[in-house]
Amino acid sequence: MNVRLYLWQRATAAVMAPLVMVHIAVIFYATRHGMSAADILSRTRGSIAWAAFYGLFVFAVSIHASIGVRNILNEWIPVNERRIDACAVFFGLVLAALGLRAVAAVVLS
Repeated sequence: MNVRLYLWQRATAAVMAPLVMVHIAVIFYATRHGMSAADILSRTRGSIAWAAFYGLFVFAVSIHASIGVRNILNEWIPVNERRIDACAVFFGLVLAALGLRAVAAVVLS
């Protein structure tokens, strides 16, 4: 792995760590208070803060995971690096699209 990708993966991990902690805390809060999916959606609907939080989460995960997938493919598949890079970029874009679609469904519904 080159230094640039190494730094990007470490930076996205640093961004994701507190986001994961908040996400887990929200899950515990919701389950302890017996909140239903409808209760949660009523609180997240139209919230720019939740959209920004989970949007950042989606972008960090997409970048982090695509770099990881690139490294795994590079080690396991004897294909030239350009094809592996293309697969990793495609994977990251699919993750980002699916994640942002989920964010939109939760915030805009």
